[in-house]
Amino acid sequence: MGAIMSMLKGANVPVPARSVRVELGWRSAAGVPDVDASALLLVSGKVRSDADFVFYNQPAHASGSVRHDGKRPVGGAVTDTLTVDLDRVEPAIERIVLAASSDGGTFGRVPGLYVRVVDAGSGSELARYDSTDATVETAFILGELYRRQGAWKFRAVGQGYDSGLAGLATDFGIAVDEPQRPAAPAPAPVRPAAGAASSMAAQPTMPSMPTASFTHTPPPRPAPAAPTPPQPVRLSKVTLTKDAPVVSLAKQGGTSGAMRVNLNWEVRRQFSGWGAKLGRAVAQHSDLDLDLCALYELTDGRKGVVQALGNAFGALHHPPYIHLDGDDRTGASTSGENLTINLDHRDKLRRVLVFVTIYEGARSFADLHATVTLQPQHGAPIDFSLDECTVPSTVCALALLTNNGGDLVVQREARYLVPARGVSPQRTVDHAYGWGMNWTPGRK
Repeated sequence: MGAIMSMLKGANVPVPARSVRVELGWRSAAGVPDVDASALLLVSGKVRSDADFVFYNQPAHASGSVRHDGKRPVGGAVTDTLTVDLDRVEPAIERIVLAASSDGGTFGRVPGLYVRVVDAGSGSELARYDSTDATVETAFILGELYRRQGAWKFRAVGQGYDSGLAGLATDFGIAVDEPQRPAAPAPAPVRPAAGAASSMAAQPTMPSMPTASFTHTPPPRPAPAAPTPPQPVRLSKVTLTKDAPVVSLAKQGGTSGAMRVNLNWEVRRQFSGWGAKLGRAVAQHSDLDLDLCALYELTDGRKGVVQALGNAFGALHHPPYIHLDGDDRTGASTSGENLTINLDHRDKLRRVLVFVTIYEGARSFADLHATVTLQPQHGAPIDFSLDECTVPSTVCALALLTNNGGDLVVQREARYLVPARGVSPQRTVDHAYGWGMNWTPGRK
């Protein structure tokens, strides 16, 4: 099935699929705000709890029916994708609102904003809505999936908000974590003036009673502890740039649990300059294989590497507390390449350098576009894009994590390195960061 004509606001179409991919897209350029997709699962127009809000800080619904898959660069544009398994949506859910929020500016500065619904099984486009009249909005309901007589439909909505994701979420019943104002100091007790009667009557002293006639009264049972109120949803996230390349994980709430480090990439189709010939060669290689790797140094002095080469996949629950989840040979996987770092053992990590190498399929990073996301289990996501590669590099240092008094500090590196003739990418990055390891040839 070919592309579907953009729908008008208020129009609806059937969704004859068991599972769909909801793709939010826009054209990327300098000065364009970042955009995030989210979904709200509604009963009678409201969420049942904050758990019915799926977005970058809460990427999966407990039912498994809605999942936030994240961003991918695609041909000069960016997409942020949600997957909705319609068969698994709980019967009580009547609507799934599909929203967008901007970070760093209004939607009037976001060109080519659209949402489309794709059959996850066949890849056919089922619905599409293009937003063309945005001005000062910082959040949008672009569309919604809703039930009608036992079947699912999609409606184009196009309703904007100037209060951002927080305002949109609050309207649907989400408790949003707002900065706390300092509490007012308690009033000091008033001392009666000299000679004045106190406003609090003195309690009479009870006469002492003979021990034999005293009846012991058991102490009252303690009142049952009040249930811990649910924590409000955190909407914060961090984008690292050249001007602001460092962030503390502790300050973002990322002090425990697993942290996923994700690399996603695409091959640019526009080539220019010295890299044009190499870039075209990259584009022709469907077997382009990038490897996400990590050099680590533990606080006990042990050093090593986590990588697919040599099947050195690491381990999450014992040293080095870093695990390579898989090996995406094409970048076509929606999840890309992933490393997981166990923050419960962050005190045992002295430093970790996350880097990427070209294993096969190209001679340089020229004309590749890549994004890096660090997603702590309990903190704000941290992301950044790689700069354009202007040197014949086959290895790029992505991020350096350094232990600072038990807190891991993340620094954006985005540093392309050029190995000398006969020197491996791994040895090159080792030398650049002073790791001091011995390397032997390996294969996967």
